[in-house]
Amino acid sequence: MQLDQIAFGITDWDTVEETVHPGAAGEARWRTRQFGNVRVRRVSYTPGYLADHWCSKGHILLCLAGELDTELADGRRYTLLPGMSYQVADNAEPHRSSTRTGATLFIVD
Repeated sequence: MQLDQIAFGITDWDTVEETVHPGAAGEARWRTRQFGNVRVRRVSYTPGYLADHWCSKGHILLCLAGELDTELADGRRYTLLPGMSYQVADNAEPHRSSTRTGATLFIVD
């Protein structure tokens, strides 16, 4: 990832417009900033959220609050708690998210 043409700035995530993305169950609420070709998001999943798709996009994801369950297409499963992160490359390992309790994430992709 090359970060260039980005001036120093501060983001107050509570003031960024929220968009709602329904899952197979529950919903994801995104607050998104775009810096060149880098997308940065604070995402909140409602309790009981289940993604409606397998994702092949690469991410660096940090769990800020709650508990996030991630399933890989090959059957592996991982649980992230606050302070834990994962990283995956584009088109490397399809994955999908769910949460029983709700979760808030910081995602760079």
